[in-house]
Amino acid sequence: VQLVESGGGLVQAGDSLRLSCAASGRTFSRYAIGWFRQAPGKEREFVALVNYNNNIYYGDSVKGRFTISRDNPENTVYLQMNSLKPEDTAVYYCAAGTGFSLVATQYLYWGQGTLVTVSS
Repeated sequence: VQLVESGGGLVQAGDSLRLSCAASGRTFSRYAIGWFRQAPGKEREFVALVNYNNNIYYGDSVKGRFTISRDNPENTVYLQMNSLKPEDTAVYYCAAGTGFSLVATQYLYWGQGTLVTVSS
């Protein structure tokens, strides 16, 4: 599975962005897809995940502001980010795995990341 993120950019606090994670491979629907982010000097942080059965989980810092969804026919997972804050600034990665995990090391495939910068 190859993953490509897109949709990052520079926005102001309070704005919205939608990130996309496009996947190759006919088995995409079998994988859980997670979004993680990494800010400079910080560890990679879990953001959200959706599994093959559309079970969803969010990290505490984004609950109520971010929404994850998947479109299996399009092999794409989206991350709608609303009410963005400067502390959301990070490189955002999507990853594919076979479980339902908040732990980055449990994921098998990773995209190259897309930068989100939120100015105050």
